[in-house]
Parts: sequence; C-alpha cells; structure tokens
Amino acid sequence: MINCLIVDDEPLAREIIARYIAADNRLRILKACGNAAEAFDCLHIYPVDLLFLDIRMPGVDGISFLRSLRAPPAVIFTTAFSEHALTGFELEAVDYLLKPITKEKFDRAISKFLKIVPQKINRQKDYTYFKVSGRLIKIHHADLLYVRAVKDYVSLCTINGNYLCYMTMKYLNEMLPDEVFVRVHRSFIVNKNAVETVERNALKIRGEMIPIGAVYRNLRWQ
Repeated sequence: MINCLIVDDEPLAREIIARYIAADNRLRILKACGNAAEAFDCLHIYPVDLLFLDIRMPGVDGISFLRSLRAPPAVIFTTAFSEHALTGFELEAVDYLLKPITKEKFDRAISKFLKIVPQKINRQKDYTYFKVSGRLIKIHHADLLYVRAVKDYVSLCTINGNYLCYMTMKYLNEMLPDEVFVRVHRSFIVNKNAVETVERNALKIRGEMIPIGAVYRNLRWQ
C-alpha cells in the first residue's frame, strides 16, 4: 500500500486528487493538508510514501517546502502554472501535473512512480509518532499492546504505560500496519503478536481481557 499525502490550498483540488486516490486500491490517503506548515507536521507523524504537492500556496510555497525537507518522500507536483516545471524536475519530482488534473494524467503519474520507486510499496517503519499533550512521542509497534477508544480520544496501551491521543479509531486503524495490528471491536485495536489467548468473545493481552465484537469474530490471526 502506498501512503499518500496531499498538500494544496484549493479545496476542490484536494477533493479531486483524494477521489483519484480512493479509486486506486494500491493507494491510501493519510491526510489532505491546506498548507506547508500542516504538511510538515504530518510528515513527522505519518509514514508518507508519495506527496502530491501544489506549488503556489499562501505562506511557504511548495518548492521551498520540498527543499526544506531533509529526507523528502517521492513527490508529484500539482499546479496550474507550467513555468516551474524545470525546477520541479531538478528536484527529482516523479511528475509535474498541470491543473485541471484528469484521471488519465493521474494514472500515468502513478505508473511512473511505480517504475521509479517500486520498493516504496513494501517499505514499512516499525514505529509511529503520536501527538500526546502537545509533543510527539515515538512508539515502536512492538511496544504498543493495544488501543482503546475513549470518547474523542484513543488510549495507547504500551509496555511502558498508557498515552492519551486525540485521534479517531478509524484513522488509526488505517494508519497502523495491518501485518501487526487488527481491529477486534469498535473500541479496540490489538497487536496480534501480543495476544496470549483467544476465545469466541474475548482475547487476553498481559492479563487484560479485551472483547471481540460480533462482526470481528472471523478474524485470521496469522
């Protein structure tokens, strides 16, 4: 799965690219940002493989933003202006798409990405950064035992303690690698490697009994 981040100050442009991403089962959208500052924060939290980046934006423009990154992901520029094309390719962009972006243009750009950096599909970090009490905390996946929904927050239950993070279960479930984590209940995501016993209605992790929802009872654990 290719993790994608959209950065564009135009809501319609974000919507179109998001729709194209959703139609391709090889791609997954992590977030759509309206400016470079928001995107910078996302890149420090999420494992981004492919960046769809507008150029002319309020504040920091796309080219300056890309140049500021120490280890940028692959990038596809999306812009209404052709005069930056040379600079885009000097920055080793996968492609330079002029708006309006058609599905055909989008698909060609994705094909280029797959030819240039095929290994990115299989790249997987073994940790995730979470924003807790205004600061980023790095949690290794092996240390994250399970996640519990707590109203508008999630409680990250780790071997070193619990952390409360403002995030939805749906978003977290999409972000965490499914090779390691599985959702077993509307309120619980568990680390498959941490599960000690499994019954029909519950499972055990370090002595804690976690319910298995009716719609999740036919899960494959291996």
